[in-house]
Amino acid sequence: MSRKIAFIGLGIMGGPMAANLVKAGHHVTGFNLTQPPIDALVAAGGHGATGVADAVRDAEVVITMVPADPQVEEVILGEDGVLENARPGTLVIDMSSITPQTSVRVEAAAGQKGIRTLDAPVSGGEAGAVEAVLSIMAGGAAEDFAEAKPLFDVLGSTVVHVGPAGAGQTVKAANQLIVATNIQVLAEAVVFLENAGVDLRAALDVLAGGLAGSTVLGRKKANMLEREFAPGFRIDLHHKDMGIVTDAARAVGAALPVGAVVAQLVASARANGDGSLDHSALLRGVERLSGREVR
Repeated sequence: MSRKIAFIGLGIMGGPMAANLVKAGHHVTGFNLTQPPIDALVAAGGHGATGVADAVRDAEVVITMVPADPQVEEVILGEDGVLENARPGTLVIDMSSITPQTSVRVEAAAGQKGIRTLDAPVSGGEAGAVEAVLSIMAGGAAEDFAEAKPLFDVLGSTVVHVGPAGAGQTVKAANQLIVATNIQVLAEAVVFLENAGVDLRAALDVLAGGLAGSTVLGRKKANMLEREFAPGFRIDLHHKDMGIVTDAARAVGAALPVGAVVAQLVASARANGDGSLDHSALLRGVERLSGREVR
């Protein structure tokens, strides 16, 4: 069944996600702070809006995909934002990666206006968004998840309801902890193998076929072989996410001894000017520590 969807945030992830909803036959109206992504959505068969209010006014479902908590608060909770303009009964799905506390606050504010919410962050990066194979972890009411699932199935291949409001963001924080740690140890293995004079491509191929194989290795191998770090997911954003997981873990009394070190290495990469690069550029930090020329 075709739905009227407002999609706010048409960046690296949001743009292809909105386009995939258009391909699936939905009426998608998009808004972004810059015009080219709106034009791209229109070219793909969607519709453009002049602002948040214009996008959400007649929507049945509103999806937001913005960088961090401040943007979610501005777009959803802010003056002339989603809650000020959406109709009662609208389902608002925030697919950004933010703190669980903000998701709970959004749910409470929306409930006062008769608006339903889900927090449904994703994993899979730009490639997963383009290929519609994202992993989607959703928090909120089970009946709202059931309503949203046909839309999620357009966007992802793994779609799971993980609990009440905020649970999706908690699971996403754990995801980002695992991903950053995997990228860091993969980067260390790459420098180790290169310093030892091993054929790196052959080594990574055989490692991918054994217990060391992972989605991270499969997705990021080419970046590291070619030293190509165009952003699929920026270090700046992963730095933000590592702050979320370390704060959340502290709140529940969970120790993150390895995660704390990885968070510092992500922060170091950012401090060394790599924040706008893909998170596979953690390799550059290992090269620095190893006294190698950074490529």
